[in-house]
Amino acid sequence: MELFSRDCLKLLKGERDEQRLAGLLLVTKFCKGDDNAALRRVYNAVGIGFLDRLLRTGMGKGTISSSGGDNRDAYLQLSVTVLAAFCRVPEIASSEDMVLKIPLILEILSKQSGSHVVEECYEFLFLVSTSCEDGVSALYKSGGLRVLASQMSTLADGSHSQALAMKLVQLMLSTVSLDIINNEYSSELSMMVAVIAREFAVLHDALKFEALHLLSAILSSKYSAPVHDTLRIMSNDIWSTYVRVGIVAILQNRVAPAEKLQALILAESVISILGERWLLGQMNLPDAKDSVPADRCLLLVLESSRVEVAVLLNELAYLKYETSNNSSSNAEIISLKQRNLAIAFSLVEKTIKLISNVVEDEVNPIDENTLSKVISGLNETVGVVLEYLQDAKDHGQKKGDDLLASVRLIGSYLAETPLACREKVRELLEFMLSIEGEDEPRPFFSICFLLPMLCQITMEIEGCKILVSCGGQKAVVECLIKLIGPNGCMIEDKGCIFLACDTILNLLLKRDQIKFRLDESTSVHLLKALAYWTEETDEPSIVMMASSICALIFDHTSEQALLNHPNIDHSTIASLSQLIVRSLATCAQNMGDDMKSDLDLLDIVTAGYSRWSHRFPHIKAAVGRLS
Repeated sequence: MELFSRDCLKLLKGERDEQRLAGLLLVTKFCKGDDNAALRRVYNAVGIGFLDRLLRTGMGKGTISSSGGDNRDAYLQLSVTVLAAFCRVPEIASSEDMVLKIPLILEILSKQSGSHVVEECYEFLFLVSTSCEDGVSALYKSGGLRVLASQMSTLADGSHSQALAMKLVQLMLSTVSLDIINNEYSSELSMMVAVIAREFAVLHDALKFEALHLLSAILSSKYSAPVHDTLRIMSNDIWSTYVRVGIVAILQNRVAPAEKLQALILAESVISILGERWLLGQMNLPDAKDSVPADRCLLLVLESSRVEVAVLLNELAYLKYETSNNSSSNAEIISLKQRNLAIAFSLVEKTIKLISNVVEDEVNPIDENTLSKVISGLNETVGVVLEYLQDAKDHGQKKGDDLLASVRLIGSYLAETPLACREKVRELLEFMLSIEGEDEPRPFFSICFLLPMLCQITMEIEGCKILVSCGGQKAVVECLIKLIGPNGCMIEDKGCIFLACDTILNLLLKRDQIKFRLDESTSVHLLKALAYWTEETDEPSIVMMASSICALIFDHTSEQALLNHPNIDHSTIASLSQLIVRSLATCAQNMGDDMKSDLDLLDIVTAGYSRWSHRFPHIKAAVGRLS
């Protein structure tokens, strides 16, 4: 070995290129790759200049002595092999000379698909990129993502090259701003998702978990909307089947809880791209022999989410109410668990939405047995969440995003089954309506989340009594004012406005049976908000809804009484007069089929006008001008 070392170094330091080539060939045959000291001596002996010329000659961009084109492939293979070997020495890998070669290696990769040199190229890129920040930056700026996206599909499943390619992608995602990457490379990331999803499905080793983490990183980022949009329009959606198969494999086997959570995060991301029906679908790989039921993913995701909910709520309750540790580390733990809880809650809510939609379909893809299991599981989880809210109430805690998320889940479920957990819901309704998010100065979103249920239960007298008994009618009115008033709160679901209106309308129509009426101040603020809401709109449904509520409020007041209030002036009365006129004007119109739902509201306005018009001279005069 000593003799080899002296002879090899002598050749490497030779004046002629032929001698150095011979020395390098000896290096590849006899020098161990993990002998850093030997590699460093060889690297110093051969010199970076010769290595650079050798690489360029192999690429067809330079010459080594009188070498002909026939040797180019051999030179390329030799140069990349020795460069990758040298980069096993950290100080060589992090050198500027190696960082500057990243663009050349990427160029080789883009032209050498399937070649024997490919693995060494990935080895070189990985070693240099992980050795220094400049390496990652050079990889990204040289179009590394674009090259990897085009080449990963050519690599064998589970190969060392595929593993290195995935690690390189992960490295760039963790180093470069995800906002920039998602905007500039959404197409490339989508191509990668398709490849990585297959690895996630077909592999059964550590690389499966690497694929899971990488898919989660790409798809669950708050900046991933461009990638989501690209995936939605891809002609081939086999990637979603691969992800489904991979997630099922993770959730049905004994793996670490952290990996199961990652699988749930990935499932939540895919559903946000493709919708809840993704939970029901093909479970078989193209070459699979065994058939897997289409509902397996749904059942596993729901069951795993339910377990997460139960565990996390128990841990949060302990951390918040049973420990005296108020350190920053404790706050960080609580924050992390709340984020994980949000994922589990989201999946439970998406399951509720899925069940609601498929039950309404003529062709139900879920059999009765599965449906029974899902509903039983949802009932149990809703009970656990209600107990968590009870615990918060007992400890006088009504502020927190975890509590708000709990109300949202309860609201989603009760919107479909308003009579579920009736006694417990009745006991906690006032508390749930008072819950505030971490950044909310007053309750608002909790009320919005409960409006579908409140709208349904107030269709019956008993439901109205339940809401009024806890003072919930005032919370609903204040929520509506916040939605439609001058300082209206912008929310995505405009249906909240009509749910609040319907709830108030239900209460006002049954006011005699439930001994209910709005106090003067609340009535005034609501009237002003309704006037403001309708001033700039010609939408009949809005005009009719607002005027019918006004008509019922006018039953218990008069124009003079309103004007005596400091928050009402003649301009508001004028606006309300025009609102009533516009609604009554529909009597003379030929209503189309799309307006039939407004006929009942029109009856409320006309009947109300006949009762109180003598107490509202300005409205009566305005209506008189209409005729």
